[in-house]
Amino acid sequence: MPSIDLAEAAVAVHVAAQTVDAGLASIRSVDEDQVLAYDVAHAASAVATARVLLDYGTRGDLEARLACAFIADAIHDIATRVLGREELWGVGRGALDPAHQFVSTYRAPSFVASLAGVDGPRHLDDFFELVRDSFRRFSDDKIKPVAEHVHRTNADVPESILSGLADLGGFGLSIPEEYGGGAIGEANDYLAMVIATEELSRGSLGIGGSLITRPEILTRALVRGGTPEQKSHWLPQLASGETLVAVAVTEPDYGSDVAGVRVSAVRDANGWRINGTKTWCTFAARADVLMLLARTDPSTTNHKGLSCFIVPKPPGDGHGFSFAQQPGDDGGAPGGGAMQGRAIDTIGYRGMHSYEIAFDNWWVSSDNLIGNEAGIGRGFYLQMEGFENGRLQTAARAVGLMQAAYEAACAYAADRVVFGKAIAEFELTRAKLGRMAFLITAARQFAYHVSDLMSRGEGMLEASMVKAYVCRAAEWVTREALQIHGGMGYAEEYAVSRYYVDARVLSIFEGADETLCLKVIARRLLDARQ
Repeated sequence: MPSIDLAEAAVAVHVAAQTVDAGLASIRSVDEDQVLAYDVAHAASAVATARVLLDYGTRGDLEARLACAFIADAIHDIATRVLGREELWGVGRGALDPAHQFVSTYRAPSFVASLAGVDGPRHLDDFFELVRDSFRRFSDDKIKPVAEHVHRTNADVPESILSGLADLGGFGLSIPEEYGGGAIGEANDYLAMVIATEELSRGSLGIGGSLITRPEILTRALVRGGTPEQKSHWLPQLASGETLVAVAVTEPDYGSDVAGVRVSAVRDANGWRINGTKTWCTFAARADVLMLLARTDPSTTNHKGLSCFIVPKPPGDGHGFSFAQQPGDDGGAPGGGAMQGRAIDTIGYRGMHSYEIAFDNWWVSSDNLIGNEAGIGRGFYLQMEGFENGRLQTAARAVGLMQAAYEAACAYAADRVVFGKAIAEFELTRAKLGRMAFLITAARQFAYHVSDLMSRGEGMLEASMVKAYVCRAAEWVTREALQIHGGMGYAEEYAVSRYYVDARVLSIFEGADETLCLKVIARRLLDARQ
């Protein structure tokens, strides 16, 4: 076993960072050099994670081993992006050679295999360990026992989970105490959300960790842009779980291009009439309100003409819904509006269901425009702030899903005997499990770091980085966990098959990987150079 040298690790990270800087300087524009910009964005995210792991590695021997293994793996990944494209990156051949010995040492199969089965220390204080324990017990007791049934039958989220999560305070993690939530305006608020999300997602992505994402997004918009009356009215309802939320942003022709959405809101009778179609609106049937982004200025085609609304609706269940407004609905609505939802069947991420929703003159009160008159034209910014938090939360969801897959793979590998011994004794299996261990640790620690940044009003770029990097890692971890299960992994008798199909959505929602890398990460990195 090599002696751990974090100074050598720091040098290797510096070499990788120089390569990323060179690649960034070689981008003429994101639109002209999309492949380069995409690779640089992922490489920059890997370097950002590696820097966090350098600090983590100072906390103990195991932490140092996990840090070095991750850093070596990350540099190897960057090398595969650069090899054969050195001219494109603006570097010479062998640009990463100064890190070669470090990578060789800590990517050695024997070293990676030595990490099989370990669980990287989290270094949480007593308060956060209590948060983790509370949500883990809820996940084990309430979510896991029904997760497979919901997945295989494409059923709805059980009401017992919704009420139980409300009792636990899960819907109010980011809502200020004065409105009935658990947020006290400190760094703890974001970290508690990350920890809770991981543990819930460990039970199930679809009926666990994703439940608190949508109220989090609406909460951020209300806290930042809502009127005092709106905060007093809505935040206590969100915190208690009395009002459940879905987010309606994506449209059939406008996915990650949020600024281009065309669903319209036109003034009518002390309110607004909503017309158009939204898609991929998760949890739309069961939700009591939709946080809806609509165009209030028809003369615009960009982000400047968008506003955010809270759209009340009746709760529903099943795989579709149809509602018609009657006179007097929603605080005096003149009636005549209609809303129809069609469920979109998916290979995974089941339970909450995603919907295409058609609005036909659906009326909403002027009081439900976030910010009232001052909120006109601010919708894009309020939505994006919520999405930044959503990206951090998606990274936490990915960590929880990876942790579940890792635990399942370790358990199966210990029990499964082939050729006279448990597969956990084979080097290849142990190397796979070892890589899972350091990827999960790195992802978790980076998410913790970003939560600290965001609590200080920073970390917008890093929130996108952690989402991009961790969600790709989750695909590999769940794939290899399924592979370790062999034929049984492909069967629905083991939960690992659910983890695999669930992981695939992570790089698609909350900002598709390509759009996130090109339009957010690469552009912000380029802007920072100017």
